Amino acid sequence: MNDAQLLRYSRHILLDAIGIAGQERLLAARVLIVGAGGLGSPAALYLAAAGVGRITLADADRVELSNLQRQIAHAMDSLAENKATSAARRMRAMNPDLELRALEERLEGERLSEELAQADVVLDCSDNFATRQAINRACVRAGVPLVSGAAVRFDGQISVFDRRMPDAPCYACLFPENAEDAEMRCAEFGVLAPLVGLIGSMQAVETIKLITDAGASLNGRLLLYDALEAEWRSIRLKRDPGCGVCGDRLRD
Repeated sequence: MNDAQLLRYSRHILLDAIGIAGQERLLAARVLIVGAGGLGSPAALYLAAAGVGRITLADADRVELSNLQRQIAHAMDSLAENKATSAARRMRAMNPDLELRALEERLEGERLSEELAQADVVLDCSDNFATRQAINRACVRAGVPLVSGAAVRFDGQISVFDRRMPDAPCYACLFPENAEDAEMRCAEFGVLAPLVGLIGSMQAVETIKLITDAGASLNGRLLLYDALEAEWRSIRLKRDPGCGVCGDRLRD
């Protein structure tokens, strides 16, 4: 690190669990963020500010007026602009030294696998069940840790699915691919604006911990937050041996 970086990241360097070595790992890290909306906005901004060296942000949607209630990476001058491009511009303004890629597309199939193979950590900041399952399946196949968040109404959840550990569950162990689609989207049910900021910021925290090996991650745990009651709950997760994505019959 040069003198400017030592000053910029000095508050991280003061943390024993990160220090200079951890900050250097952040600067060398590659992160893929799928979704630049309510969750992706705070996650992307904090990871850029924290000095994650290479960030790829993917989103096919365009900024709408109704997004501005909670999607803090965008502003009035972003209306009708692609969300990934809008968020990347804000990230560059915060930290111009990073390598940022804005993908104006919905990642799926081979494109998802290609981008995921280049990442050290993947953040699922999407808002639909099919995309979440596709990201999980690709992460399991590639052995890349997944930081998953979701928020709707007054309820938020976050977990880490790190299949580098053989007994760790994957997203499909918790929400099977063949389960009845009962997803709740904020466009239909509403969402408290700061709630997505809270969960997205926690996704950034878990990502930094995975990269720097600081503390204990949420791997194997689901953290639930009820904003109305101001209550947190932590649920232990187990790998499902019969899981259609990571189950025993699928192992080599």
